[in-house]
Formats: sequence, C-alpha cells, structure tokens
Amino acid sequence: MPVKAIEEINGADGSLERVVLRGQNGSSTEIYLYGATITSWKSQGKERLFVSKQAHLDGSKAVRGGIPIVFPQFGPGELPQHGFARTRKWTLVETIEHGAGIVARFELKENADTLASKWPYKFVLHYTIDLTATTLSTVIKYENTDTREFSFTSLMHTYFQVPDIAQTKVTGLKGVAYIDKVKRVEESEQQDSIVVTANEDRVYTNVPGVVNVVYGDERVSVTRFNFKDVVLWNPWAEKAAEMSDFGDSEYKNMICVEVGTVASKITLRPGQTASCGQLLTVEPATGPQL
Repeated sequence: MPVKAIEEINGADGSLERVVLRGQNGSSTEIYLYGATITSWKSQGKERLFVSKQAHLDGSKAVRGGIPIVFPQFGPGELPQHGFARTRKWTLVETIEHGAGIVARFELKENADTLASKWPYKFVLHYTIDLTATTLSTVIKYENTDTREFSFTSLMHTYFQVPDIAQTKVTGLKGVAYIDKVKRVEESEQQDSIVVTANEDRVYTNVPGVVNVVYGDERVSVTRFNFKDVVLWNPWAEKAAEMSDFGDSEYKNMICVEVGTVASKITLRPGQTASCGQLLTVEPATGPQL
C-alpha cells in the first residue's frame, strides 16, 4: 500500500488530533492541532526538531519542543507565559499537494476566553506550513477583525535537534545588537560562530540576514520573512533541572533559534493584516553562506 502524503489522525485512541505530511526523499512533518505545534520535521530521513522526551502531548500544557507559536505576548506579562496561541486548538483549513511538496493551512480565532483576557481583541491567525524535500516554510498572516487597533509580539519558538551542543555553531549574527536576559546587559555580538557553553537567553534585534545552525557536515539555514528579531536559547544544566517537562541532560542535544518580533511590537489597524514567517533549509555545511 502506498504511503499517504497527507494523514489526519483523529485522536480516537485518546491521543491529540494531528496531521502528518509526507514528502519527497524521506521528508515529513507532524503538526498537532493543539497549538498548531509542529512536533517533527524530517528532511532526508533525519529528524531536525527537538521534542523533549518529557514533553506533555496530552493538551495539559504547551509542548516542550518542536515549533510552538508565541502570540500575542512573548515571555511573561499580563497573559500567561508566551500568550495563548500555543495552548489553543486550531482548525485545519485545508491540505494541498503541489509540484514540489505539500501544504497544510490552519486557523485560529478569538473565543470567549481570549476576549475575557487582558488582550480582548477579535483576530484571525492564518498559518501556512509548506514541506519540500529539503525545506520547511512556516508563515502566519495576522488579521485584525476587531473595530479597534491592537498591538502584539509574536515568535516561532523553533527547537533544533543537534548531535552535540558542544560541536554546534550558530552563524550570521556577528555585529548584531542583543539583549542578554541572563546577564541583564545589552551587547553587540563579536563572534562569527557562536558556540553555547552555558545557560543562554539572548534576543538579537533587527537581524539583517540569514542565520545558520551548523553541526556535523550539515547546516539548517533560517531565513526570516518580515520578522525583525532572533532569540537564541539553551537552558543548560541548571535551568534544565528546574523544568519538569525537560530532561536534565537534554540541553546537550538541542538549541533554540527563534524568529519573531519581540523587542518591538506589531500594530494592526482594524481590517489590516501582516504576514511573517521563516524558511528552514537543510544544506551542506561547506556550501556558500548567504
């Protein structure tokens, strides 16, 4: 029997509803309707995303790993941490096979709970995921359907799986100003290649170009679309031990490189839209870097 290119898992066995897209050359991606969280992306048969073995996949809390969606608030604030989009059930709108790959589109609208929150606006998020043999594109169109202007921050909290954090480099950030949330200082990046050796939580602002996650003989390039900032995060041993949904030693096999607009806000007038996203591409590490 041929493998289905698009499989919808309805959760009849008690698991959460999700969609699996299967593309060319061993590529695939899995998306939970809970949070529209991508929990797997395989390219050339290799898993590219990290999900903690202790992650909750039962809808009791946001998934620790994959690509959770942060909206309408990054970090702590008046709303729960990172807002409500990552803990709401989204609607699968459609799936489409095209020449080079497969697309799935999801949608999230306001409900009674969000209207009663500290961010009480009407909105629609249109989320498009496009899988090809070597790429994963994730784009959100934010739409203001309210009668009032609103502002928000948003981010795609991508967890990359790496063989060894000590041998992993992040490039493309030299000269970029960043906010170090651990040391509570603002600095400018001096390194061509960043190697994480401790708890890091940095917000790089107004990033000009492509950022690369390099490991072994491969890299994943991260190309932003209308997002201004990049967050670099690894909890290291001390913070990992404090998280119930993260293994004590799992920090050795992951790094978060997260695209978003979080140091400033996106503002939409009634009826206005804005589209932002990222393109992840698997490439040889020795190839030309953009």
